[in-house]
Amino acid sequence: MDLATILIQLLNSVQYGLLLFLISSGLTLVFGIMGVINLAHGAMYMIGAYLAYAFVEWTGSLGVAILLGIPVMLIVGIVIERFLIDSLYSRDHLFQVLLTFGLILILNDIQSILWGNDTHGVPIPDMLNGSISLTDNMSYPVYRLAVSVVCLALAIGMYWVIQKTRLGMTIRAGASNREMVESLGINVRTLFTIIFAAGVALAGLGGILSAPLSSVYPGMGDNVLIICLVVVVIGGIGSIKGAFWGAMMIGLVSTFGPVLIPSLSSVMVYLVMALVLLVKPRGLFA
Repeated sequence: MDLATILIQLLNSVQYGLLLFLISSGLTLVFGIMGVINLAHGAMYMIGAYLAYAFVEWTGSLGVAILLGIPVMLIVGIVIERFLIDSLYSRDHLFQVLLTFGLILILNDIQSILWGNDTHGVPIPDMLNGSISLTDNMSYPVYRLAVSVVCLALAIGMYWVIQKTRLGMTIRAGASNREMVESLGINVRTLFTIIFAAGVALAGLGGILSAPLSSVYPGMGDNVLIICLVVVVIGGIGSIKGAFWGAMMIGLVSTFGPVLIPSLSSVMVYLVMALVLLVKPRGLFA
């Protein structure tokens, strides 16, 4: 590979890694802090992508689709947590697995009823539908750079909220000792609702941003869920920092792996996870 090709592959890996972090951060928050195994996280990503398709068809603007899609996903998260997840905190994880697997089936059926089983495309906004020249004969899409910037800004904002604000301090305390936090007069139930809704909204936003980069189709969240679980395991359950570096690692492996070692491209991600767990059984930043 020449230098320009390596640069483009590197940019692609960073963009994919940042988008993967955006999606997986919600999963690691819910799993690590609330102790909830949300197998429907990939389905939330799919619903976000379909909302992007629907709102862009209706308004003609991806920006408006984002502004409308995030509140919709927040409401979906609040309803699911309040009426379904809330009753399972004191039960075994098997109940959470069964419930969230059932949610996958329900959300897939809702998607099929509302949008059918066809594959759809979401156009890139006109103002971002260009490219930046890297060399005389190679360029890079502006939209991919914009997605990287948005995801990086959200990563910084998420870190600041969790590490530097009162809400973040309460979240970390609730994860460490829920009974003590409740004895101080803090409503942990409401706190968990906020966390779960935020996790669903992050998955939905990831789906909205990725819709113009790939087709929108039924079941598109299944593979995303598997990759997000790999990111969470590599980074360490409940660690936003771990989710970030785990996602960047998977971004590099997924982009350069098929080019450098084509014969192992389908299992490269899982080999990396296995190697990390051999050295750090609880993940990089557990």
